[in-house]
Amino acid sequence: MADPGDSPQTPSYGAVDHDREETGIARRRTGLHRGLGSRQVSMIAIGGTIGTGLFLGTGKSLAEGGPASMLLAYALVGTIVYLTLLLLGEMATQYPVAGSFSAYTSRFFSPSYAFAISWNYWLNDAVSVASDLTAAQLVLQFWTAEYTWVVSLVFWVFLVSMNAAHVKAYGELEYWLSFLKVASIIAFIISGVFLNIHADIGFSNWSIPGAPFVGGFGGFARVFVTASFAYGGTESLGITAGETKNPSKNMPRVVKFVFWRILLFYVLSILVIGLNVPWNYPNLSNRTTTTSPFTIVFEQAGLSFAASFMNTVILTSVLSAGNHALFAGTRVLYGLSVANPPQAPALFSWTTTGGVPLPALLLTSSVSVLCFGTSFIGSGALWGWLQNIVGVSNQIAWLSIGLASWRFRKAWIRQGRSLSELKFHTSWTWPYGPAFVIVAVSILIVVQGWSSILPKFSAVDFLSFYIEIPIVVMMYLGWRLLKRQPATDCLPSSSDPLLRLRGNHTDTDRESRRYIWLWDLVDLQAVDLNSDQYDDEDEDKPDERQHTRNSGLWRRVYHYLA
Repeated sequence: MADPGDSPQTPSYGAVDHDREETGIARRRTGLHRGLGSRQVSMIAIGGTIGTGLFLGTGKSLAEGGPASMLLAYALVGTIVYLTLLLLGEMATQYPVAGSFSAYTSRFFSPSYAFAISWNYWLNDAVSVASDLTAAQLVLQFWTAEYTWVVSLVFWVFLVSMNAAHVKAYGELEYWLSFLKVASIIAFIISGVFLNIHADIGFSNWSIPGAPFVGGFGGFARVFVTASFAYGGTESLGITAGETKNPSKNMPRVVKFVFWRILLFYVLSILVIGLNVPWNYPNLSNRTTTTSPFTIVFEQAGLSFAASFMNTVILTSVLSAGNHALFAGTRVLYGLSVANPPQAPALFSWTTTGGVPLPALLLTSSVSVLCFGTSFIGSGALWGWLQNIVGVSNQIAWLSIGLASWRFRKAWIRQGRSLSELKFHTSWTWPYGPAFVIVAVSILIVVQGWSSILPKFSAVDFLSFYIEIPIVVMMYLGWRLLKRQPATDCLPSSSDPLLRLRGNHTDTDRESRRYIWLWDLVDLQAVDLNSDQYDDEDEDKPDERQHTRNSGLWRRVYHYLA
C-alpha cells in the first residue's frame, strides 16, 4: 500500500487534477508529505505561540495597559483560544486536510467567506514574518543600534532556505528552537520569583502612580490586540494536520495537552513581569524601541550575563516564530491553489519532490520586505502597527473557526450522525462553545481600537486596528461577483435556521438563487460528511511513544518534558 504521505493532501471542498499543464509546461506536483510526528507537532504548537508576542509584546502591553490589564486580558484571550483550539481540533482530527480552518469554513459555512478569510490569513502569516524580522532589529538594539537591518536580511535567507528543505527539516528546527524557549521561560519564572522575594518587591509595582490599570478602559482594551498577537499560531495546528503522521491519534493529544502548557507559561510569565517591572520603565515601549521585560528582570537583579543570554534566546525565538509563520503561510497559499474551484493561481500548487510548495514559499516570504521600513518609521512604531494587523487577523481566524464548528456540528446532527462517530470531540463545548467564541471575538474586534478614537483620534492607529475588516468584506464581495452561479450543494434547505431569519424563499428557483447569491450558505443537509476522512494505515500507528518504551529512563523523562 502506498504511503499516505506520498499522496496530495487537498482541501475538503474539492479535488485537484494533477495532470494539468500550466503555461504549456507540465509541472510535477507530488503533494505535501506527512513528515511531522506528535513530538514535532507539539513543539510546533508551542513554538508558534511562544514568540515575540510573549517576549516583546508583554513590554508593549505593560506600558499601555499596566500589570492588571495585561494579566486579565491575556487570561481572557487565552480562554477564548483554548475553546477555539478544541473546536478546531475536532474538525482537524476528522478531516486532516491542507488549508486548515479555511477548508472547514468553505465546506460547512460559506465558500465566499472562506475565500476572503483564507487570503486574509495568508496575509496574516506573511505580515507575521515581516513583524518577526522587525522584532529581530528591536532585540539586537540591546547590544547595538548600528546596522540592525542586517540581522533581518540574514534571518530571511536562513528561513527561506530551511523552509525550502523537506518538512522534516522544518519540524526538527522548530522542535529544538522551541525546546530552548521553554527551558528559558522556566528559568525566567524561577528567577523572577526568587528576585521578587529576595528584593522584597511584592506587589509594589501595582501601586505606583497610574497602576495597576494604566490608561483606563482604553488601555485595557488596547491590550487585547497584543494578547491576540501573542496567542496567534495555535490555530495553525489545523494546517499541520495535513502533514501529521497518524492525525487521529496525534491531533487530539496535541490539542489536549499543548495549550495548557502554553497557558501556564503565559500566565506565570505575565504575573512575574507585572510584579517585577514597573509599567513606566524607561524605553519599555516607544516609537523607536521596545525592550523585553525578560531582559529587564535580569538587569534589575544585576545579572548582566543572564540578561544577555536571555536576549540571545529571544533572538532565537524570533527566528522560531518567523519560521512557523512562513511555514503556515506557505501551506495556506498551497491550499488555496488546490481548491476546487481554484482560489489562487495553479503555480502555487507545484511542490518539489520533498513536498515543499516552493512558489508559495517564495511569494509568502516576499512580503517580508516591509521589515526594512524601520529606517523611515522607527522599529518600535512599525512593529506595533504590524502587531495590530496580525492580532486582528488572528481574531478573524478564531471567529471563522467558531462559525465553521457551529455549522459542522449542526450538519453532523441533522444528517443523523452520532457524536460517538467523531474521532475526537468534547461534549461540554456544545452548544455554547461556538457561540461563546463568535460573540466574544466579535466584541474584542470592535472595542480594542477604543484608544485610537478617544480621547484623541489617531488615523494610523485606527487603520492598524480596523483595516482587516474592509479587506475581508471586499474580498468576500469580489468572490461573490466572480462566482455568480451558485453550486448546487450551497442551496439552503427550508429548515435552515439562517434561512428562516429571512423568511422561506425556496418556493421558486429564482428566489433560492437570489438568497444564495446574497448569503452563500452551504446546505447542511446536503454537505458531504464522508470525504477526506483519514483512515489510519498500519505504518502510521507506531510513533515516538513506542520508541520511548524501548529506551532508557532518561529518554522517557526527556520525551515527557518535550
